[in-house]
Amino acid sequence: MISMNRKQILSKVHRLVVKVGSALLTREVEGEGRFLDSIMFELLARQIDALMKMDKQVIIVSSGAVAAGNMQLGAKAAPRGIPEKQAWAAVGQPHLMHHYEQVFRPKGRTVAQVLLTHEDFEERNRYLNARHTFNVLLELGAVPIINENDTIAVEEIKVGDNDTLSAQVAVLVDADLLVMLTTVSGLMEKGKVIPTVRKIDRRIRAIAGGPGSELGIGGMITKLDAAKLAGMKGIPTIVASGRHPGVLNDIIAGEPVGTFFPSSGEKLSKRKHWIACAHKPRGVLVVDDGARTAVIKRGRSLLPKGIAQVKGKFQRGEAVSVVGPDGVEFARGLAAYSSEELEKIKGIHSRDIERMLGYRYDDEAIHRDDLTLMEVC
Repeated sequence: MISMNRKQILSKVHRLVVKVGSALLTREVEGEGRFLDSIMFELLARQIDALMKMDKQVIIVSSGAVAAGNMQLGAKAAPRGIPEKQAWAAVGQPHLMHHYEQVFRPKGRTVAQVLLTHEDFEERNRYLNARHTFNVLLELGAVPIINENDTIAVEEIKVGDNDTLSAQVAVLVDADLLVMLTTVSGLMEKGKVIPTVRKIDRRIRAIAGGPGSELGIGGMITKLDAAKLAGMKGIPTIVASGRHPGVLNDIIAGEPVGTFFPSSGEKLSKRKHWIACAHKPRGVLVVDDGARTAVIKRGRSLLPKGIAQVKGKFQRGEAVSVVGPDGVEFARGLAAYSSEELEKIKGIHSRDIERMLGYRYDDEAIHRDDLTLMEVC
């Protein structure tokens, strides 16, 4: 029944985002470091070309700029700091695109480079402009190759990792499927692939383990987070080995390849998803059990009285993460007051806000219309 359901879902896929990790696109040369693997680029292009001949639209989110920079600069170790990494990415990004152009051009395919930062998702006009650009590129039959703009991105505007970026892109373009290709066969437990994960809970996160390779940023944990973000918008995800022959064709055919993360089927509204996923939290509100229950079980707004601690600095209208006493995030929303103001009114009744501040914007710290529940793990 599960396999039939998977096959039915994947048979309807028209537009998919394929994320390719650094470890997959590179190979180790003893004593010289890691270099881009031309054979892997050719295998990937061959599969994507086959999908496009089946009238599928494919967007690639590609890591590998830092590894390409390593190849050009002759370095033998991973970059030590952000400026060094940005320099490697600046050198490597054109070389990465050259590799893609070399493998797609003989197949009559045009590639298009798109470099994004978090601000392209957070600012509404930039978000819509990016969406329109992708739609036109796909209508023209081009293959968009996306990476984070590592050369200029500082912490405040970084997406953070290409797993997260791929999920945000999948939502941006209304994809039918997110595929994350890696060097492992999927989410593994006791040496075996877990074929389907319907809920990303604490047990699943514990199985996922530690970080990824030194050239990458994330590991399986960031892939789980990406699957969760995509699933909130009704987009299923598959994590599979890019070294599996014909992996993309097998995935579209509904074969039991990798780990399948079906969406819950309940899609957040565009605004709620934008709050949860397009905004990087600028701070954290730690709330008591009563406030958490009121928000989760009764759909209430978050009131100042339920806030126990305010972390970080943020302005009114900026996104914040809402966590319980155990530190687990259960909601995300747009603050009705700044961090400085909330520090003064935390733990008090709403009727006392004006007395404490001398003014009052709202009775709520976060109104329920500006609050999105995250899946409680």
